[in-house]
Amino acid sequence: MSKLTYMEKLLEGVEVEWKPLADIADIYGGLTGKSKADFESGNAKYISYKNIFNNIDVDPGQLELVKVSENERQHKVRYGDILFTGSSEIAVEAGMSSAVTSDFKEPVYLNSFSFGVRFNDDVKLMPEFSKYLFRSRFMRADIAKSASGVTRFNVSKARFKKILVPIPCPDNPEKSLAIQAEIVRILDAFTAMTAELTAELNMRKKQYNYYRDQLLSFEEGDVEWKALGKIAEINTGQKPSEILDTEAEFDYINAGTTRSGYCALSNCEGNTVTTPSRGQGGIGFVGYQNKSFWLGPLCYKIRSIDNKVLINKYLFYILQSKNQLLLGLKKEGGVPAVNKSDLAKLEVPVPSVTEQERIVKILDKFDTLTTSIQEGLPREIELRQKQYEYYRDLLLSFPKPHSDEAA
Repeated sequence: MSKLTYMEKLLEGVEVEWKPLADIADIYGGLTGKSKADFESGNAKYISYKNIFNNIDVDPGQLELVKVSENERQHKVRYGDILFTGSSEIAVEAGMSSAVTSDFKEPVYLNSFSFGVRFNDDVKLMPEFSKYLFRSRFMRADIAKSASGVTRFNVSKARFKKILVPIPCPDNPEKSLAIQAEIVRILDAFTAMTAELTAELNMRKKQYNYYRDQLLSFEEGDVEWKALGKIAEINTGQKPSEILDTEAEFDYINAGTTRSGYCALSNCEGNTVTTPSRGQGGIGFVGYQNKSFWLGPLCYKIRSIDNKVLINKYLFYILQSKNQLLLGLKKEGGVPAVNKSDLAKLEVPVPSVTEQERIVKILDKFDTLTTSIQEGLPREIELRQKQYEYYRDLLLSFPKPHSDEAA
């Protein structure tokens, strides 16, 4: 029996009741009344925005610290809750979810820019099941519709509460939990396969990072260190004023270094260092040489003021090696982002142009070698990820009632 047939049989004849979130759960907010100082010397743990955004279930190893007094009335997170980010710079990434699948033995709180959903006691939804459910294609589409905005999209709690949630076998809790557990078993298996390949890829990247950082480690007095803002232009990308068009001349790049579309105008020349998601996503390099392109609002663009002093590709490598330092500059307690003023103060080593060219030549060769070794792994990971998403949506695509029935 094929997997597809087995999965179809698993859901065959399963009764599903769709209920508005407001009828089956309570919504609570994150930390309130906190200042920047409270995040500098914390005595209690909290779940960050990034932890929720990056993980389908909360990673207990990534909890951060905040100061909370004994008499404060703050909501505590507990096993079974589903946490959601409250906003994002694009609508499709608003309201990202992460399930609490750990039973914390101490108080754990929620960051100020997110909110939690706690199901009623009579609603039998396993958090291990919910972590997949709320990241499925159809649920993500409904959640994204609850957000609105212009430069930043915020989830409307009023619209969010109206989202319909499928409850398998609502009148038979034992059967409902059994079906949920089997779906979790299948999807966990797909996730594990992808995780193994990702771990191997990460090992390859660590090797590259180690040798890159060794090459870019300068002894004190060997080179001159200069503030980034003194030797490079730092600007924020912009939203294109023209509608994206597949026939337009210029590549449109946003939140990364790969093309997101095409634009009729350009605002940036090639060979540019970028910080995707304004520092949250690391360092990128758009190597178009003399070709122009449009860089979107989710990035900083950093270019050498004088290429006789600083080569853009060298700047890319040196900033890439300092990525952890850059991430340490992000705003605490909020949506991760590096302030332009902090970025400008970053001290970077500036050897002679001849030495920069030598370093770039070595690292370019090493990067090519590393990429050729790795090229099969990313392709296989992408295939496994698509396979996982296909079966996830297949297993979680319960028949939905028509609008008149839901009413």
